[in-house]
Amino acid sequence: MSNFNHPEWTKDKNIYEVNLRQYTQEGDIKAFMNHLPRLKKMGVDILWLMPIHPIGEKERKGTLGSQYAVRDYLALDPSLGTKEDLKALIDQAHDMGMYLILDWVANHTSWDNVWVDEHPEWYKRNEQGELYPYTYVDDKKTEYWTDVIGLNYENKALWDGMTEAMAYWVNEFNIDGFRCDVAGLVPTPFWEYATERLNKIKHLFMLAEWSKPDLHDKAFDMTYDWGFYVLIGDIVTGKKTVDDIPAYLDQLYVDYPHDAYRMVFTSNHDKNTWEASDDEYFGESFEAFTVLAATLFGMPLIYSGQESGLDKRIEFFEKDPIDWKTYKYDELYTDLLLLKRNNPALWNGAYGAKPTFFHTGNPNVITFVRQKENNRVEVTINLSSETQEYKDINGSEQKSINAYEYIINC
Repeated sequence: MSNFNHPEWTKDKNIYEVNLRQYTQEGDIKAFMNHLPRLKKMGVDILWLMPIHPIGEKERKGTLGSQYAVRDYLALDPSLGTKEDLKALIDQAHDMGMYLILDWVANHTSWDNVWVDEHPEWYKRNEQGELYPYTYVDDKKTEYWTDVIGLNYENKALWDGMTEAMAYWVNEFNIDGFRCDVAGLVPTPFWEYATERLNKIKHLFMLAEWSKPDLHDKAFDMTYDWGFYVLIGDIVTGKKTVDDIPAYLDQLYVDYPHDAYRMVFTSNHDKNTWEASDDEYFGESFEAFTVLAATLFGMPLIYSGQESGLDKRIEFFEKDPIDWKTYKYDELYTDLLLLKRNNPALWNGAYGAKPTFFHTGNPNVITFVRQKENNRVEVTINLSSETQEYKDINGSEQKSINAYEYIINC
């Protein structure tokens, strides 16, 4: 079936990102557990908890600090509850047929992480031998992460220390995997080493916050599809059209292994906080693009609050609880997640089928079919704000489709 050894249970799953401290007014595990029945009913499969560790005090940003400035890899942030609370959450999720993964920050720690004193040789230092703030640089921007310091993976003892810390949460809490923060800033051989060792404890689901194809060779089940998020944003603004989607996917199939899982999203905590809310990015087109992201390819992600219309940017360093309002998109997500589960053509990676595109004669209307053996799903979506005319799948009949309307046949 596949070269990469995915956990078999992942083949038809979706993923839901939990921003614990903003999820409720209380911002803790017990309060979040009250939402589990609702999430189960909606069809959520994998719960991804944003980092749960104590947050650094030194050089902290804002009142609450960043969850990604970890002070102790073996501890739980007391503001979230106790370790018994966490065990209860995981047990209840498992009893309900859901899975749970932890967000893991292996590239850097807070300035006052316990390792700074216990293992000072595990950190990057400047020419004067001093610790220094981590600076992130790519081809688009430079970011100064002044609240964290970088770990030095040239020291192989760190490999064992980090892997043992990850193993603690598998052994003691029976978690189902990890979402690994800025995975590409950590050497890929470390991830391969860690995954091999961790899988001897339990066959885990591993998600990389990165998009390098070689991460799929031995280390990760799934990577982020940042490019698709940018593409759909360009379609919203008119910079590109639906005609650009087939070429985008064709290149993915060249660049990535046939069995790679890609995570497809309309938002996540980074995009929401630092770039745009759903209202800002999509406006009235949100439902149409949500359908596209859930049916075209990959594993769909839902971010906390999207099911109620995430019309604000959630604060990152301050308390800013989600306004749950009326759960206006709950039914939409319920239908889409059930559609995926019930149709093997929509499953993940090589378990599902690649889309076949049909020419509609209209750059605002996309039609594609995914077919796996006898299972066939046909999707047509108008990604524009006006009623459009388009050719049917056989090219023989002219049809009309309303603004942002979608039609799914299976």
